[in-house]
Amino acid sequence: MNESFPENLRLLCSYYKSIADVCRRLSINRPQFNRYLSGTTFPSNSTLRRVCDFFGVEEHEILLPHSQFRRLLQVRPIAEQEPIASTLEQQYFDKLNSIGQHGIDKYVGYYFEYYLSMAYPGKVLRTLVCIERQGSKTYYQRTERLNPRRTGKPFHGMYKGVVQFLGDRIFLHDYETLTNLEMTQTILYPTFKNRVDRLTGLRLGVSGSGERMPCCSRVVYEFIGKEIKRNKVFPLLGLYDFDDEHLDDDIRDSIRNDIAEGEWHFRARF
Repeated sequence: MNESFPENLRLLCSYYKSIADVCRRLSINRPQFNRYLSGTTFPSNSTLRRVCDFFGVEEHEILLPHSQFRRLLQVRPIAEQEPIASTLEQQYFDKLNSIGQHGIDKYVGYYFEYYLSMAYPGKVLRTLVCIERQGSKTYYQRTERLNPRRTGKPFHGMYKGVVQFLGDRIFLHDYETLTNLEMTQTILYPTFKNRVDRLTGLRLGVSGSGERMPCCSRVVYEFIGKEIKRNKVFPLLGLYDFDDEHLDDDIRDSIRNDIAEGEWHFRARF
């Protein structure tokens, strides 16, 4: 650990209105950046390059003894960068995040997601979902593990997206990261109990089969903890027969895609 780096970094930050402003412009979450400032953690090579490019200094310069670094800045002061004007799209998402983050901390953690597969009719797909906070925003990652033939190497699909908590409902929007050809939206009922157990809702997406048919399916999120051991969880992901003994009856009942007599819309189940 370079002893001068934290002090040099604090000096560079003093040219800006706040640490939060620096973190926002660098897209580094505040707790991680605080560890750099305190000297408890040193950034990776790629992060160090990004920090130096942002402040307009060289990597070897930010590691100089503090007195020498301060003299360097006196000769070549760091001018505060002008903020980049927000696009209409950014303003839209900033507005959503400003109103959609209160009360969402309760739902941070890992979940098994269950729904009837759109690409493999009659099969239940169990995926892994991770909801996490980064600064003032909430993100999630959904991991699919498919091996329909039970032979060969499984295929892993990855979806990444954002989470908002609006009108007592949890909204999740994501995109598929491998081919960038798919987006999904999930809306979940929250739980008003102290302990999060299961969340139910609807998932709208596109079938991964050749027809690429838009589909809507009931979905269940089963909370499995704030932390997990991936080597134990990943083997449990994949396709299951609807009547598989490893699936609970109440999960089957919640994800069954039927419409009761007298209903005019496809609705989630509690």
